[in-house]
Amino acid sequence: MRYTVLTLFPEITDAFFATSIMARAIERGIVEYSAVNIRDFALDRHRTCDDAPYGGGPGMLMLPEPLGRALESVGVRRRMPGEELSLRRKRAIYLTPSGRPLTQTLARELSGLDELVLLCGRYEGIDQRVVDMYIDDEVSVGDYVLSSGEVAALALIDATYRLVERVITPESLDEESFSGGLLEYPQYTRPEIYDTVKVPEVLLSGHHGNIRRWRLEKRVERTLRQRPDLIPAGMESGLFDGETREIVNRLLPLSGTEHKENEDERD
Repeated sequence: MRYTVLTLFPEITDAFFATSIMARAIERGIVEYSAVNIRDFALDRHRTCDDAPYGGGPGMLMLPEPLGRALESVGVRRRMPGEELSLRRKRAIYLTPSGRPLTQTLARELSGLDELVLLCGRYEGIDQRVVDMYIDDEVSVGDYVLSSGEVAALALIDATYRLVERVITPESLDEESFSGGLLEYPQYTRPEIYDTVKVPEVLLSGHHGNIRRWRLEKRVERTLRQRPDLIPAGMESGLFDGETREIVNRLLPLSGTEHKENEDERD
């Protein structure tokens, strides 16, 4: 996987690629990275990359000329009318609050591509013509506004590179939050007693079947408490097996989801 980041502040993303698991992935040749300074493609000696928006309003907008030149310098070509996105192994992504949400499902999709070109906006954003001409996908990392597109780009990078084969052992990814439609179960380590609070007995029992069942129940409990919206989605999409559905129906007070399932059984 190759990440190419187009930014006004490459030092922000450079630090991330030089540390921890990412640094090891680069050293092993699993991940490649380059940062492109958009100012290098400005048209004047002051390296100007922003101007006031047409129609008035506060703030500044990133100019189209430096952005288009920067994108073309890394091999992003203009999108052809009707071109299927699924056929492109290089995807140009603009990080923006108005994009589609970054989910674990989308992260898995993106992690299977050859290269992601990430365009980091600043100020009030970028000229829409650049989006229309060059951008394959617009992605949002949450329902909030950031001053830095670089922060959003790093969130997307972190969510995707860890899913690339050989970066992390597959077993570490099996029961994470959002795998199987549930959040992750609580975990404990030494000491056995911390400030009078003891590790749950089942985790000390050595009984793998009971531990597996306890963890599944805790995943359901945590999801019902923290993200109840995931439960109907898991039920309707078939993500939950029979055991998980039984736990959900036992722990979930009578709700629309349970009513719907019972109605389906009567049909």
